[in-house]
Amino acid sequence: MTPDQPHIPRRDPATMMRLSRLGSLHQCRLSFMRILMRRMAGENWQFIRSLFDIDNNGVGRAVYTARGPERAYSLVAFAHDLPADKRSDRVIADAWDATFALFDGVPTEDDIARLAANVPLQEAGRVSQQELSLSRANRSVRLWTHVVDRLASGQQPDLQQIEAVGYLMRTTAVYGSGKFGAADRDVIADREEMQVPFQAEMLSVYLTRTFVRDLVNHMAGSLGGAQAVALDPAIARCLGIGNSTGLGMAPFMINHPILFNNWMMVREEAISRVRAVTQAAPEDVETFRHLVNRSIVSVERWRSDHPVQLDKLARLKADLHTLSLHLSDWDATAELPWNTLFEWSERSLSEEGQELVASLILEPYGALVDGLAGCMADGNPDAFRIDGSMPVSSVRALIKQSFGWALDLDWSDPSNCARAWYVSEEKLEPRMGERFEEPIAAYEQPLAPARDAAAALSVLDNWDPAEPIARFLLKHPEHRHTVRRAQMGRVAPYGEIRDNTIGASVMPVDMLRAKLSFFGATHFDPRSDRWVRICMYAGAPYPEELTPGNADLWVYPEPGA
Repeated sequence: MTPDQPHIPRRDPATMMRLSRLGSLHQCRLSFMRILMRRMAGENWQFIRSLFDIDNNGVGRAVYTARGPERAYSLVAFAHDLPADKRSDRVIADAWDATFALFDGVPTEDDIARLAANVPLQEAGRVSQQELSLSRANRSVRLWTHVVDRLASGQQPDLQQIEAVGYLMRTTAVYGSGKFGAADRDVIADREEMQVPFQAEMLSVYLTRTFVRDLVNHMAGSLGGAQAVALDPAIARCLGIGNSTGLGMAPFMINHPILFNNWMMVREEAISRVRAVTQAAPEDVETFRHLVNRSIVSVERWRSDHPVQLDKLARLKADLHTLSLHLSDWDATAELPWNTLFEWSERSLSEEGQELVASLILEPYGALVDGLAGCMADGNPDAFRIDGSMPVSSVRALIKQSFGWALDLDWSDPSNCARAWYVSEEKLEPRMGERFEEPIAAYEQPLAPARDAAAALSVLDNWDPAEPIARFLLKHPEHRHTVRRAQMGRVAPYGEIRDNTIGASVMPVDMLRAKLSFFGATHFDPRSDRWVRICMYAGAPYPEELTPGNADLWVYPEPGA
């Protein structure tokens, strides 16, 4: 921002941290997979497929290595012949069409043999500190069969079927950060290429997409012999990697308030910077207009059968029509044109439309906002310690600042505490159940910060305002987590969800979408209020195609492409 630019404040957390708003976020140029793509292209990463030992039944192993300026990372992939009755996206599944590990460096034959004995087992196996992620994927059976059969007969697949699904395989889990023996986040956090969150996982998915393309070509060749053809590169680029994400991811935002605050604050700071641009260059305006047209194409290809998502899609399509009409009258040469457009969107569009506009106005301004990506990590999340000397009056004020809205709720009303979060004994994954219909209250996890804040405040009201909070906590240690979160709010204003996470009407998919939008996911397709399917990297160039010129705006499909 230049000194002569006006200051436009970031949007109010009380608005941005409502679940309906979080459930309307879209990917943007600060999404993690797009940050990775720009880095790999800008640093001229090299990609090598050093092993592809797959038989005619589609069983075997492969290794794909991505080499940056200082280090290499390798996807070790295992393809399996999975019986149809074993194919399941549920976390309780114990077999998959393909399993993967992202190896830190280039694996030796011994490393591959070790991984072959463990990676196909997933949770039942163990990996080592040399692995950065562990993942698995299943085929989209109808599209997979269609593509293989068409290629084997010398024909390209039907584009309508490609667009209707969008991926040949979908991951059902991508584990990192110490799970099942993999390296902790601290092992890679200081590496420049890994400082932005989830870069290892995003790289794993990117290389998985390449493996899937190569595998479908291989299977078609095995079936069709000499008459088989390879998948057309333009069609291959339309295909991403699907993902099925459920309740296991939902508590992430609650459990990592500083980290999620950093993501949101960076996004909001980027938006405020662009809104403060005094004059828009013609080429930047043209980029924006072009991306609006490409967004229309993307939304037309967005499929869902869920009634809530269908309603949101209908509103988004109407928003884009309204936006297109408005742009014909928008004076982009006036002072503060982006702020004018943004404020119009707040008055005229749904939350879906508003957040799409918020993402789109960032696109012409990489030089202004891309550097913020380095602020998205959380450093040491365990470093925050309660300030025991803070007086009770200050803690009460902080609780009211973050949870004032929750003080008006009647927490004795069953509808306000209808749900309870617990951990599944079988899979050690978060679950949500009906508090008054299931015997789960005794196993409840601390994932209702609003209720707990109201309870803490009711006790604090009876304490001397001048007393240090440490004395209160010695008497009431059950409120430590609430006091800690309240004090975090001083540095993390976007760290708390401003909605009831255990109410009868809570939609966990809103939490899922918020996190997945920062990954860079598109085409959210809820299958219930508790799990969602998405697509990642659809439209992206493959490793052999990647250049600085095509590394960024691939997420917006061209009309007619």
